[in-house]
Order: sequence, then structure tokens, then C-alpha cells
Amino acid sequence: MAGAREKAKERVSFMRASDPRNWMWSEAVDMLARAERMHRQLFEPRAPQVRAPCWEPPVDVLETEREVIVLTALPGVAPASITTTIEDGTLLIFGQRVFPPELRKATIHRLELPQGSFQRRVPIPPGAYDDVRRSSADGCLVITLRKLSRNR
Repeated sequence: MAGAREKAKERVSFMRASDPRNWMWSEAVDMLARAERMHRQLFEPRAPQVRAPCWEPPVDVLETEREVIVLTALPGVAPASITTTIEDGTLLIFGQRVFPPELRKATIHRLELPQGSFQRRVPIPPGAYDDVRRSSADGCLVITLRKLSRNR
């Protein structure tokens, strides 16, 4: 197969050099070769890829004497579909906002709320926490980390 390609390249370069009227044909052959290469690449089997999150929700981190409160703006996302974990002093919040199926055929005039997978890594103040609570209020996920009491 490689030999045939080399011969085709030689013919193309010969056509370019020998007759200026054949430049169009040589360009067409080049384009066909590029299209064939792209076609092979498109259908080449690949390992499945994990989709990266496409947006980060805004957060506020507040600290009182007894707790740390993390407010995450997630309007339109069910709190039960959001996953939260704490790893190495970082609160990880991830999930997905899905466009409602009943609105898929609607005419969109403006779409500002991001759709798809989201993830947010929030560094939390150092310390020990003995209770983590999740709730929702006004389109926000509220995560409350109660500080470990020092009087125990």
C-alpha cells in the first residue's frame, strides 16, 4: 500500500512540474488523499474517554465560630442528584444539570444557565469537623460543616 502512495505522489509532483494545466488535478488528488486520511482517523477505534465537567458553579464559603457553610448556586438541579465528598481538605461537589425533556422542542430565545456535567473543588478552612449536613434553599445547595467541639 505504501508503494502505491509513493507512486501517486511521484505522479502528482510530475504533473505539477511538467504541465501547469494539471495543477488542478494534482490539488484534487491531494484533497482526496487528505479526505481519506481524515475518514480513517474518524472511524479509528479508541478507548472510551471520561467526559470532563464542562462548568463550575459559583460558591460562597462562610465561617462562624461553630461551623463552616458552603453555599453553591445550583438552580434547577435536584439536591439528591448532587454528590459531595471531602478529600484532603477540599470539598468536591459534582453532578449534572439536564435540560428538561418537556422543553427540548421549545424555541430558545436565551439560554444562560449552563447544562451538562459540573464539578467544583472548594478548599475548606483547616480544622476538624464532626458533622456534615446538606440542605437546599432558594436554588442553592447548603453544606454545613460543624466544627469539632474543643470542650469534649
